[in-house]
Amino acid sequence: MMELTRKGEYAIRGVIYLARLPQGKVALISEIAEATRVPQTFLAKIFQSFAKLGLVNSYRGTGGGFVLGRPAAKISLREVVEAVEGPIMPNRCLMDEGTCEFGETCMVHPVWRKVQSQVEQILDSVTIEELTK
Repeated sequence: MMELTRKGEYAIRGVIYLARLPQGKVALISEIAEATRVPQTFLAKIFQSFAKLGLVNSYRGTGGGFVLGRPAAKISLREVVEAVEGPIMPNRCLMDEGTCEFGETCMVHPVWRKVQSQVEQILDSVTIEELTK
């Protein structure tokens, strides 16, 4: 079953919160966690991953916190989901060549590829800016 984990849900909530802030406003992790009802330590780990990928920028010290790493219109829902969930995989046979013992003879493999492609396209077509409205 393809299901977004709690981590993925929290990640989306956190990014949408940042996207709704006035441009350039820095938000403390405690403020984001409280507003989105996400455990602060969990959200901090998610945002650390985001910072490594450039989805958010973090600032330390007085006046520190987080802002989006680029405009919300330039961040897709797929980027946010894959940042914490990894690649979209409706079936483990899509992970690596040779993972499936049936390989080329599997009649379902092309269906899984199509499902993967469709989900990726849908998530790519939605920006974080659209989700703030």
